[in-house]
Amino acid sequence: MSRSMPVSAPVDRRRQRGFTLLELLVVIAILGLLAALVAPRVMTLFGNAKQKIAAQSIGQLTDVLEFYRLDVGAYPSTDQGLDALVAAPSGVANWHGPYLKDGKAPVDPWGRPFQYRNPSARTGLPFDICSYGASGQPGGSGENATVCNSQ
Repeated sequence: MSRSMPVSAPVDRRRQRGFTLLELLVVIAILGLLAALVAPRVMTLFGNAKQKIAAQSIGQLTDVLEFYRLDVGAYPSTDQGLDALVAAPSGVANWHGPYLKDGKAPVDPWGRPFQYRNPSARTGLPFDICSYGASGQPGGSGENATVCNSQ
């Protein structure tokens, strides 16, 4: 009995060829255009998210300051600042802190300390807590806008 070796069919080289340089350049150009169109929108949404985080953080700090006021009898002075929420200020009785978990003064989403003022410069508010946005300067618009407490 003779054994015959199977003969492999000739390989069709046209099916194995890769992408041409031109095809790769077209795909890269399309991806570049998509990135150029989508990236600004994503960055705008990211900036708006930081504004919302700043507003939520200010709301939480307002609640924490209420606990401080209930214990101590008054809000921290401007000189004591928000540090009074993590370390007992000198001469303050009934301090039952720290009132913040991290054990350090809070910072805004851009890594800068919140601005605290007592009494408030605005009518009808006991104190001000503000973040000056991405620019770090009062005023501005968009992600550079100042965000402050409203109660």
